[in-house]
Amino acid sequence: MTPARMSLEDAVGVLRPRDSVGFGLGPGIPHGFLRALSQRTDWEDLVLGGALLLDLFEVLRHPGVSFRSGFYGPVERLLVAEGRRVDHVPGGFRLFGPILARFRPRVMVVQGAPDGEDQVNLSLHVGATAAELAAAGRDPDRLLVVELNSRLPRTAGLRRAGGRWPAGWPVPADAGGPDTNLLPLALADVVVEVDEEPFVLPESEPTVTDRAIAEVVQQFVPDGATLQTGIGGVPSVVAAALAEGPGGDYGVHSEMFTDGLRRLHEAGKVSNRRKGVFDGVSVTTFALGSASLLSWLDGNDDVAFVPVEAVNDPDLIGRNRAMVSLNGALMVDLYGQVVADHLPGRQVSGVGGHEDFVAGPELRADGRAIVCLPSTVTVDGEVRSRIVARLPEGAVVSTPRHHLDVVVTEHGAAEVRGLTVRERAEALARIADPAFRDELLAEARRLR
Repeated sequence: MTPARMSLEDAVGVLRPRDSVGFGLGPGIPHGFLRALSQRTDWEDLVLGGALLLDLFEVLRHPGVSFRSGFYGPVERLLVAEGRRVDHVPGGFRLFGPILARFRPRVMVVQGAPDGEDQVNLSLHVGATAAELAAAGRDPDRLLVVELNSRLPRTAGLRRAGGRWPAGWPVPADAGGPDTNLLPLALADVVVEVDEEPFVLPESEPTVTDRAIAEVVQQFVPDGATLQTGIGGVPSVVAAALAEGPGGDYGVHSEMFTDGLRRLHEAGKVSNRRKGVFDGVSVTTFALGSASLLSWLDGNDDVAFVPVEAVNDPDLIGRNRAMVSLNGALMVDLYGQVVADHLPGRQVSGVGGHEDFVAGPELRADGRAIVCLPSTVTVDGEVRSRIVARLPEGAVVSTPRHHLDVVVTEHGAAEVRGLTVRERAEALARIADPAFRDELLAEARRLR
């Protein structure tokens, strides 16, 4: 069936006052369509489902609109502070697909780049939505709305990049579905065209603390390691140091593709020849970064965008040779419980791939899962330790203690895998800020 070509104004008119709409995370969100939703004021119960908003959409301030978010960013936190109807849906990134299928929104919306005459390139985000987009397009009782933007980069799926699915992995049967990052245009019910620059995330300048943490992290990255890095100053510094250093022959298996990983590629440090899974190609499920990153990804077959259920699968992560993952945290207690997304009374972000990339490397003797955090934080002028004896009431554990491997602060590394409760508590206390260290060591010695 040929999709209907509409203006944004007409496209939002196909929604009912009481309706449900699903979309992806971050760079998969159709910005033009969501902005156009604010042109209507007749919403009675419009339920939106997605994650990591990259813009403030006025429709979310309408009293008849609610948003179910799987991962908070600055926009979600602002809307919550304003008292808007925004609620968190706990779940790791690879669970977003089953959650979305259960939610089963009547309307699925996605942004992408035209790729030939009959395909939509999902560009910077495959994530957990590819299968549900196809399902909505095939269901006569549901709608698939595609926002085409020629300024988005045309990225490679696994087949285009020349990669192969791992042995034993159930390859999806959908042509143009989860097996690639292409969506048949014929599945769409409505197509709108926009002409706007994609969202870019400027590179941040690392702090002195970031640099100190990164220096410690480098000792855990051997030549030939397979790398996962997230966003922020520490991963950027680590990637820059690896790009400039003598090592190399790295592989990349990372939920998010960043400017730091681009630099590694440009420095000739990435070969992907010894990974053990998805050999020959870097794999990711979404990308966020600078205009330079987006330009570099356009038409680049060195990076394959693969559904998150594969990229974040701990078993597949653990098949990689010398897998080294790098994640952040907000707080760690002396038992090794990691708080990464929720502080007492406040949702900060989401689990994302944190637990998957902590659990995956532990499946191999040569795997390392590194959790990084500054040793202190200043709250209302008071300096507090991020290494704490016990988690405060209301804190929510993102990663349980039995998955913890390495914790790094600017004061060193605590390698806790295989240590007793008391031994790991002492190791963690020793990398706390000196102002809190003696007190924490005393607490550690009291643990049984």
